[in-house]
Amino acid sequence: MGQLTILLVKEIYYPILTVIGVPVNLMTILILSRGNCSLSKCISIYMVAMATSDLLVLIINVMVYYIFSYHFPLSFLFRTPVCKFILYMTVITLDLSVWFTVSFTFDRFIIICYQKFKAKYCTEKTASVVIAIISIMIFIKNIPTLFAYESEQIINKLQWGCQSSLAFFSSPFGVVCILFHSIWRIWLPFALILLFNSLTVRHVLVASRGRRGLRGHSSENQSDPEMENRRKSIILLFTISGSFILLWLTANMSFVITRVTNTTYYRGDRTDPAYIATETGAMLKLLSSCTNTCIYAATQRKFREELKRLLKSPWTLIERLVKNETKTI
Repeated sequence: MGQLTILLVKEIYYPILTVIGVPVNLMTILILSRGNCSLSKCISIYMVAMATSDLLVLIINVMVYYIFSYHFPLSFLFRTPVCKFILYMTVITLDLSVWFTVSFTFDRFIIICYQKFKAKYCTEKTASVVIAIISIMIFIKNIPTLFAYESEQIINKLQWGCQSSLAFFSSPFGVVCILFHSIWRIWLPFALILLFNSLTVRHVLVASRGRRGLRGHSSENQSDPEMENRRKSIILLFTISGSFILLWLTANMSFVITRVTNTTYYRGDRTDPAYIATETGAMLKLLSSCTNTCIYAATQRKFREELKRLLKSPWTLIERLVKNETKTI
């Protein structure tokens, strides 16, 4: 019963996630690329990069891997070279999503905490370079993934399917790769996000007390534009990084536990708690590819206005066409 339940949830969940997430991220990329949201070009580049990586996660990890490959096991997607490349890209897209979030968090940390340094670091050119370097590093870092899997069977001299290569994962190089992957994907990003956020909070609290002292008790009820801008930046920062940590927490914990206990849930009982926890963690992790748009809409007034304008644009176009047709008649 437990096996049927989790399989049924996956059958329903992933198509819904795709139907909602793909157009949502496409709209986000379009809106942010227009530059009408009163955001600096620097932060817009990071937000577009995050939306693009989320879109790639939905297309490759959800559509191709979880839906197409699962439902069409005899298609060309199941050929071993294609299967290996898909697995390689699934790791890359998730890494991009993680590290673009880290880079965004660091950029917000610099802007809020280091006013003198932000003029040099928080620029359009620096943001583009950071995104490019991270992307290149991730593509290179994940090359061993192509050698971590082997074919499941050979039919008419053609290799089909992908399964973990015992020779690779039992080798010293494979062990190092797994350790490095866990550090790169789990420990380091979480530690950096928590570190940057805690330092940001500390700086804002100290700065707030200092500004209140300088402004005096007589002006406590007056608005402070600088503190208001910082407050908006912190809300955006904390909602993005907070939702990322919460949605990735289950997947990361299950990854660590299965590696520590050497649990191979995918070859055993699918009613096992380890399997259910891992699949639940994967679903929550992939859900994070849809949440940033909701965060932008909730925290950014200009983004909400642009989103409404974009959603109304097809109806506005239809209305204009109908009016022109009426005038012609």
